[in-house]
Amino acid sequence: MPKEFAGKVVVVSGGSRGIGRAIALAFAREGAQTVLAAANAANLTDAAKAIAATGGLAPMTIAGDLRTLDGCQQVFDQVKQCFNRCDVLVNNAGATKGGKFSDQPDAEWTDGFALKFFGAVRLTRQFWPLLKDAHGSIVNIIGAAARTPGPEFLVGGAVNAAFANFSKGLTALGNKDDININVIHPGSTQTDRVEQLYAQYAKAQDKTIEQVRAEAVSKSGLRRIGQPEDIAELALYLASPKARHLQGTAIVVDGGGTPGYY
Repeated sequence: MPKEFAGKVVVVSGGSRGIGRAIALAFAREGAQTVLAAANAANLTDAAKAIAATGGLAPMTIAGDLRTLDGCQQVFDQVKQCFNRCDVLVNNAGATKGGKFSDQPDAEWTDGFALKFFGAVRLTRQFWPLLKDAHGSIVNIIGAAARTPGPEFLVGGAVNAAFANFSKGLTALGNKDDININVIHPGSTQTDRVEQLYAQYAKAQDKTIEQVRAEAVSKSGLRRIGQPEDIAELALYLASPKARHLQGTAIVVDGGGTPGYY
């Protein structure tokens, strides 16, 4: 029986570690030809080996700086040259920093927008014609801070809010060109990234990392910290034909830990 994404090409930015790697593994499991784009070549090699070890198609890996137009163009050019198609684009790259507002230099704001926001904007614009031809899907991995701003994550909250607005604004064009655009907002998820954030929060609050981690769980009432696979399974669904009438939606995957009603 053919797998659900057999014959499809799935591009995952930030696909070498954490949530991006889990998403790539899930699509490869369902038969997709995955393309992993990230800055660190060694991490990309490790991710490709892990995917190949599961029996999935060996991914194409592209190491480059997605904060730049040239880096994004490199990804598009290689995918077009090798496959001339893209069925799913997962915009996942981005690691904005937490900390005290007064201590965060201009460079941290610029870098936050450069990778997570402008990287996604550029990849979306470049891949749009191929996605249109494939009647494809875009899944943007953003984050719950888009809706729950806080003083120790102002860069991330601002970037996430802009990214969410951009995603929603595209849906009218998506309907016109038959491209689905949806958003996943992960809550606290067990990755190297969240450990870095805990360290940044601990420094900003003059606490230990263990204190910050324990408080994050107890304050939100979570039963457990999220796992990358929790995000990956939803991404798989949003890109599938079963979710074709989901357009312009944003789903929080956080175990119920994000406050607010929406």
